[in-house]
Amino acid sequence: MSKRAYFGTDGIRGQANKHPMTAEVALRVGLAAGKLFRSQDDRRHLVVIGKDTRLSGYMIEPALVAGLTSVGMDVRLFGPLPTPAVAMMTRSMRADLGIMISASHNNFADNGIKLFGPDGYKLSDEQELKIEALMDEGLQEGLAAPRDLGRVKRIDDAQARYVEIVKATFPRHLSLSGLRIVIDCANGAAYKVAPTALYELGAEVISLGVTPDGTNINEECGSTHPDAMAKLVREYRADIGIALDGDADRLVICDEKGLVVDGDQIMAIIAAAFAKAGALKGGGVVATVMSNLGLERQLGGLGLTLERTSVGDRYVMQRMREGGFNVGGEQSGHLILSDFSTTGDGLIAALQVLAVMVESGRPMSALARQFEPVPQLLENVRFAGGKPLEAKAVKEAIADGEARLNGAGRIVVRASGTEPLIRIMAEGDDPALVRKVVGDIAAAVKAV
Repeated sequence: MSKRAYFGTDGIRGQANKHPMTAEVALRVGLAAGKLFRSQDDRRHLVVIGKDTRLSGYMIEPALVAGLTSVGMDVRLFGPLPTPAVAMMTRSMRADLGIMISASHNNFADNGIKLFGPDGYKLSDEQELKIEALMDEGLQEGLAAPRDLGRVKRIDDAQARYVEIVKATFPRHLSLSGLRIVIDCANGAAYKVAPTALYELGAEVISLGVTPDGTNINEECGSTHPDAMAKLVREYRADIGIALDGDADRLVICDEKGLVVDGDQIMAIIAAAFAKAGALKGGGVVATVMSNLGLERQLGGLGLTLERTSVGDRYVMQRMREGGFNVGGEQSGHLILSDFSTTGDGLIAALQVLAVMVESGRPMSALARQFEPVPQLLENVRFAGGKPLEAKAVKEAIADGEARLNGAGRIVVRASGTEPLIRIMAEGDDPALVRKVVGDIAAAVKAV
């Protein structure tokens, strides 16, 4: 595959108003994507656009719209809406393309552009490469005639549509009545829809992170800062806490004691419940190389498999589609339940956990520890440039670490797809050895 100039593991992402996250690049994305998805027939072509609450969305959205309309694509604007909602609405509105403007869990200074095809799935690497090639063409290429320019409308009921879709994924015979739930929306895309859906299903809702101001998305709140949610759970004696990220495609949960539950444990809860009900497809779960070895062992004890992919929900989804799986995700809480959605959906995943809670009559603390995690350590090392993973000293440090673990653990070292970081993860039954292995590899990376 050719080297990609703009797209990373999850669309295009970077600091707002700095390449590649500039108005010009957004304009070029609109032009290029519009050309690619504009078929040869003479019907009108439609693009839907959602965004989170970042200030820079006001810059990127109109630039995308200008590019799309200039090549004859009609546009429908949703305003603040979760990423999975945009994927759903792309399909339900029979759009040719869906676009989400978000940098997910990053701070407000970053932003990003994610693209979905007419089937609601993220674009393939090949499609992204075609868009990149078109982006580098002249801006005058393939423009529409004056009469054929695209038209733009705002869809005022997009949030209400998504709330109804989400509620329909919760078992009809169950209710959240009697449950007190803390929901932290990270001052992001779900700040209206998540509390509404939980309330309409019967819960007493305590909301956090629902006052976005353009610069406070993910700031000391949301799935990357679960302490705020946990504190509120203890303070209000809630039954469960749910924290979403900025675009609401991932979550973390805490039990009634304020103890945080990560994505691996959530996957285990849902997979076990689905398997018990005869609803689990594919004979197991799809996760990434970062998921804990304890999850693999727990699923194995149930006669289920854990298939691992490269890091990135798109690779999880790809393997799920190939193997017919309906549960997959990442340790970070990016859970994909393909019976309901074509991408990760934090709110829908939370509702499946709540369904297990209600059905079993057990508190979250009794469900949260599905397996004992194998000691795992992750260290991020920032680098200024170059290719540290190709250095001989780094390769030797990794090989030495693997030899010391001697089959009783795993090492994963990779470059982040969204930031200039080398992510070093090791796990094994001996925590002291794991710390030493990660420290030695980190030192080798820093020395390069």
